[in-house]
Amino acid sequence: MNSTFETFGWPATKIAELDHWAVLLRPQQPTLGSLVLACKQPAQAFSDVDAAGMAEMKQAIDGIEAMLRAVISYDKINYLMLMMVDPDVHFHVLPRYDGVRAVEGIEIADGGWPGPPALADAHMLTEAETTRMVQTLSAHWPG
Repeated sequence: MNSTFETFGWPATKIAELDHWAVLLRPQQPTLGSLVLACKQPAQAFSDVDAAGMAEMKQAIDGIEAMLRAVISYDKINYLMLMMVDPDVHFHVLPRYDGVRAVEGIEIADGGWPGPPALADAHMLTEAETTRMVQTLSAHWPG
């Protein structure tokens, strides 16, 4: 795993792991259920991800959307490839919704709806909240 995994709390935040990608709970939650889709390959540019990684990304996205649809009931979903601080290929996955969502005693409004996500208004998960959310989301991972 690369340093980007560490930034996002690996392994405590791991929801699912595929051959080329891992799905992590994002410690800072601008919207409830925010994730990181992180590439396991040594890639610091999207074009560095090989064909197998690109093909498997479809499987990861299908799993993410099914899981978040079941748990968060989102209206839209945003995939942001920012990579300004963490250099390894990864996407911030933000379920978007009108109003508030609550899961496992955690309640978060989508402060940017219907515009761009309000990343600065993120809720920082506690260790206990992280554990509960990882367990709940992992239980809804397809397969």
